[in-house]
Amino acid sequence: MNNNLNDLISTIRVLSADQIEKANSGHPGTPLGVAPLVATLFTEEMNINPSNPDFFNRDRFVLSAGHASSMLYSILHICGFDVTKEDLMNFRQLKSRTPGHPEIHVTAGVDCSTGPLGQGIANAVGFALAERILSAKFNKEDIKVVDHYTYALCGDGCMMEGIENEAASIAGNWKLGKLILFYDSNNITIEGNTGCTFTEDVALRHEALGWQVIKVGSVDNIDNIKNAIKAAKAEENKPSLIIVESHIGFGSPKVDSASSHGAPLGPDALKALKDNLGWELPPFEIPENVQNIASIMKEKGAKLEDKWNSTLEAYKAKYPQDYDTFISWISGENVAQAAQNELLFNVKKDSIATRNHCGDILSTINSLVPNLVIGSADLGPSNCTAIKGKDFFSSSNPTGTEIHYGVREHAMGAICNGIALHKGLLPMCATFFVFSDYMKYSIRMSAMMELPVTYIFSHDSIGVGEDGPTHQPIEHLTSLRSIPGIDIYRPCDGIETAAAFKHALSKKGPTAIITSRQKLLAHNLSTKEGAEKGGYILSNGFKQTPDAIVISSGSEIGPCMQAQELLAQKGISIRVVSMPCMEVFDNQSAEYRETVLPKSVRARVAVEAGSKMPWGKYVGLDGDYVCIDQFGTSAPFTKLFDYYGFTSENIANTIEKVLANN
Repeated sequence: MNNNLNDLISTIRVLSADQIEKANSGHPGTPLGVAPLVATLFTEEMNINPSNPDFFNRDRFVLSAGHASSMLYSILHICGFDVTKEDLMNFRQLKSRTPGHPEIHVTAGVDCSTGPLGQGIANAVGFALAERILSAKFNKEDIKVVDHYTYALCGDGCMMEGIENEAASIAGNWKLGKLILFYDSNNITIEGNTGCTFTEDVALRHEALGWQVIKVGSVDNIDNIKNAIKAAKAEENKPSLIIVESHIGFGSPKVDSASSHGAPLGPDALKALKDNLGWELPPFEIPENVQNIASIMKEKGAKLEDKWNSTLEAYKAKYPQDYDTFISWISGENVAQAAQNELLFNVKKDSIATRNHCGDILSTINSLVPNLVIGSADLGPSNCTAIKGKDFFSSSNPTGTEIHYGVREHAMGAICNGIALHKGLLPMCATFFVFSDYMKYSIRMSAMMELPVTYIFSHDSIGVGEDGPTHQPIEHLTSLRSIPGIDIYRPCDGIETAAAFKHALSKKGPTAIITSRQKLLAHNLSTKEGAEKGGYILSNGFKQTPDAIVISSGSEIGPCMQAQELLAQKGISIRVVSMPCMEVFDNQSAEYRETVLPKSVRARVAVEAGSKMPWGKYVGLDGDYVCIDQFGTSAPFTKLFDYYGFTSENIANTIEKVLANN
């Protein structure tokens, strides 16, 4: 190992440990152990440009073991990214640019927010899938405009998570040859040696899943690491797993112990580490030869980007139409244009299920946004997301943009996050609503990263019917509505479904669209303008100021309209408010919200075939609910709606009780 590389590795180790010691918080074990790999990968193997971290044709890096963030910040600082010495000194502090786990939008050079173990591996699969589709679509024999690798680094904890196996399984099936995953095998987790929980043959498992597996041995063998990366790049038909063996807490008295995983080394152990490395500089100072790496990396990165820009210009001259399409896709311009297209609202007015409306609208979106990448967890025909005439992606048909994800909800969501992060494609995915639980963390990460991923969840309630309580969502609307940054639409008809998709195409962050299995009553009163506001007056009754207000969403709008008619016969004027999206409605002006839900009308009833929990802010102390706060049961859906009180008669009776109490 040459002196410069040796000094670089020592610098990563010391900077990482210094950050953690100053913060009195963090995870020094992995940075100390795997620094040789990261030093080699970033400075000698990856195509990156520190002066423009978002350069499109760069290699991507995902730190799935996100707790090792101090190591990532150290190498980004050394390579000349906009991560300063002061940023390192503010590690894990309030409003710092070096948070406890890597976050996009916060730290320059971070390609993916990570922390929940295993998620990053599935995100990396999404990156690699996007690269594969775009390269197959746009590259020519003489000019390649999409040509980069996705690297990820994980540890033993990631390998234990179920999402890793889901993602690895589909990546092997897809033969993603430009996906290179490093596995830091140090045999230590928080509770001690992994022998008590994790004795499987990781290499054999991944070989069975269709991966090339390369065992490097000691992480200190730089030549072996370089040869492994070379072999990984040579294998075009399999993703590669490169297994390195490291010593957690290397160089410190806590080496090979669980105590080095998630706590500062402490002053004495930190001093011993520096003594063992021959380190004499003050905290956060780095050797001059390591300081020079930043200018070298910036110069190399600028040349790399200039070369790609020249390639792009040649592509533009020779293939102008493909160039225009490419730029439109990676900029998102075509998606923004589609969001404003009135064709979205060319929907049927019949009494049909909103899942069928969803299928029709998706066909329209596909005609406007051919880079729509949509797939389902083996439920496409049921949730109406299998678009007629759209080719399925496979290793032999890499330009296909309909995806068979198989029964892998969690990986599906995280892969969509990787696709969105990569840019150039518009990801949507689907399953039954009750199974959104399987992908909850992926949805949460979509919201945290503000990614334009659309989640389509059909079979939205007890309307599932005979499949029974295991398949009938109850608490799921409440659960998703509680996640900051995601908007949840539960439309009652085609117009509201179209508004939901328009919102999804327009929004910076994620959207979930919840659709029904059963046909819904057609009332033909919904409006595009109202639906786009999230909540609106669907029918005002016969008085300008109503006696009571009923607020509902989705399939329950029908019986609410019928209840309005029943009460009108008794001289009671009821306003029916459709609330397809609480989040969008709550973001309207106070003046608009007052016109829909005037404070003077305290007699209110919320009607929804799910938990009543989110409705209290609209109903108040004087109102009531027709909701479900128990699990469902197996029966035809028509009988279930009667059984649980979602009938015009029960809704009308509930309104009358509220009026009597007011």
